[in-house]
Amino acid sequence: MIALTVALAVLVGVTLGLLGGGGSILTVPLLAYVAGMDAKEAIATSLLVVGVTSAVGAISHARAGRVQWRTGLLFGLAGMVGAYGGGLLSRFIPGTVLLLAFAVMMIATAVAMLRGRKNTNAADGGDRAMPIGKILLDGVVVGLVTGLVGAGGGFLVVPALALLGGLPMPIAVGTSLIVIAMKSFAGLGGYLSNVQIDWRLAAMVTGAAVVGSLIGGRLTSLVDPETLRKSFGWFVLIMSSVILAQEIHPGVGIATAAITLIAGVTAYACNRSEHCPLQRFGAHSRTSVATG
Repeated sequence: MIALTVALAVLVGVTLGLLGGGGSILTVPLLAYVAGMDAKEAIATSLLVVGVTSAVGAISHARAGRVQWRTGLLFGLAGMVGAYGGGLLSRFIPGTVLLLAFAVMMIATAVAMLRGRKNTNAADGGDRAMPIGKILLDGVVVGLVTGLVGAGGGFLVVPALALLGGLPMPIAVGTSLIVIAMKSFAGLGGYLSNVQIDWRLAAMVTGAAVVGSLIGGRLTSLVDPETLRKSFGWFVLIMSSVILAQEIHPGVGIATAAITLIAGVTAYACNRSEHCPLQRFGAHSRTSVATG
């Protein structure tokens, strides 16, 4: 199973490289259900994988000038406090509860990816600094979630940086990688006080994910990011139903998968129809956001 785990870790890394985030949501299920780790060891190991992979990805963004260091470091330091606290708090929470919380995070991540990210142009306030109070509060909350369940990185950080800070999307993504790396390592530190991890396997999975992320970065120009993002969102929803089936009851997982399938078919049919009422609702929502 080690060989399969490492091979799948490469695919997780490719997803990270292609999407610029989101692939980490697959790391915990990979470690828990393929590598056979218990819930807390899987979450702790995933924090190592996500931290290293994000740090490597941040290098290219920093070289291209797509990192706002003041915001990133402040958000990251606050996130480290929250993540370390979350890692310590995890010792009092059963592994099953953590996995269920992780499934909820998967669903939230999938919904965020299916909805997409609102682009923010530099002319709309890209140079505007985020208020320090908001940076610290958001950092602690996001860090706490990350430290507890080993996820909730980019899809929480990027909107906060883009919407609250007014950062352009490329800079929000690049800055978020710094934040994710910092709070992932802090969350790992909190877990290591009460969880032992297999460092050999963790190093192999981390190395494979880094290689995959570099490959994914090279493939970005060959893949339609919109199609990939939505496909990944639906896939994560299916994966969340697997966890719910494992941890609660097969019926819950089947029901979740059925709802996902119906929603997917509806979305596909709606996208192919010019008269779908859901499209008019979505256009009205986007207009309201733009004018508000």
